[in-house]
Amino acid sequence: MKIMTCPINGPRLISEFAYAGELKEMPDPTQVSDEQWADYVFNKNGPAGMKREWWCHTASGVWFIAERDTTRDVVVRTYLYKAEVALT
Repeated sequence: MKIMTCPINGPRLISEFAYAGELKEMPDPTQVSDEQWADYVFNKNGPAGMKREWWCHTASGVWFIAERDTTRDVVVRTYLYKAEVALT
């Protein structure tokens, strides 16, 4: 049984969560080319390793960031998103 910790609701079964993609800085859509925008929207960063990802606890609707080691498939930590520090 795999468990993930929601920053608000505590440890829960992984089946209660939905993955929503890697956290990455959004370019200004008015300043980038169509190709750059498409790259941001559709392309994923594939190499294994530490990732910061968007997750949602579907039972409560809480969105948060999970730092996950994709080589070992281990969630290192979870926390609520804070725009001013999340991408630093």
